[in-house]
Amino acid sequence: MLNKKPLENKRILVTGGTGSLGQVIVRHLLGCEMGKPSKIIVFSRDEAKQHYMRVLYLKRPASTDEVIYNNFKRLLTFRIGDIRDLASVSEAVSEADVIIHTAALKQVPSCEYFPYQAVLTNVIGAQNIVRAIHESNKSVKTVVGVSTDKACKAINVMGMTKALMERIFIEANIDCPKTRFICVRYGNVLASRGSVVPLFLDQIARGGPITITVKEMTRFLLTTELAAATIFDAIRYASPGEIYVPQVPSARITDVAEALMNKKKIKINYTGIRPGEKIHEVLVSEEERYRTIERGRYYVICPMLPELGKVTIKKPALSSEYTSAKVTINRLGLRNMLVSYFKNDVSKGMCL
Repeated sequence: MLNKKPLENKRILVTGGTGSLGQVIVRHLLGCEMGKPSKIIVFSRDEAKQHYMRVLYLKRPASTDEVIYNNFKRLLTFRIGDIRDLASVSEAVSEADVIIHTAALKQVPSCEYFPYQAVLTNVIGAQNIVRAIHESNKSVKTVVGVSTDKACKAINVMGMTKALMERIFIEANIDCPKTRFICVRYGNVLASRGSVVPLFLDQIARGGPITITVKEMTRFLLTTELAAATIFDAIRYASPGEIYVPQVPSARITDVAEALMNKKKIKINYTGIRPGEKIHEVLVSEEERYRTIERGRYYVICPMLPELGKVTIKKPALSSEYTSAKVTINRLGLRNMLVSYFKNDVSKGMCL
């Protein structure tokens, strides 16, 4: 029987918890949608962001759907630490029943110029979590790794390191059999730090020009809410080693810009592809599609390791790779999808 509240009375560790996605996850956890946790631990290395996030929650008015005032000191805690540092990871992991791993270097050009730094955070960081669990006497029940479409058919450092993160977590199901390691993989999260929406809105507010790499550029798009929902659905339903991929719209970046312009006449400058960028992204590759099933609103990539293969796939869910080159949303659809961002200042990067 499905447990409708799998996080009830659980201690939840959110690595990278001060990031855009991390903050949305924390807000949902405080809403007790998956059950009321006994503790939520925000783990990151940025003390300033932790302080800002803590103060924001303390100043929020009490509401019926978030447990803040009476339970704040007991429920939501902050821990400074670096995912690269095994000792600080081990200390944080020792307090957790469930880990949501969002900590990452995710800017594609930055990772191209500092590839080893990307390895330290995205690869060694993931391995530190596995090692901390393996060496601990306490059992973490579930670990969710947050990945990206760039990990599929990777051509850039960021994608390569995220692909390795996926493989490290999938294999960890064998080394740490008491813990369920699963992943989610998706495209561009709207209004997250460094994404095109806050950049375009800022450029529009300044009167332009809007900068786009090339006209042909396409991307998968999803809201922070759907990104969080994917993580929670994976916690509910995923088997060890599975990768959850939401079925989301794909769009031309030029259409995103024009939807945000809202009929304003603003010049677009095409700047050329940045280091490491793809023109089109892929969420499920041609090779992976043979291991992919459909489960609700998700494609689920089953693990390739035979020790974890529990699903017999008679007919794959996809007939070809799942690529953003197949544009599925027009400007009107984008306008409706992006309407909330016209009313809010997302450039500040805080999604509380």
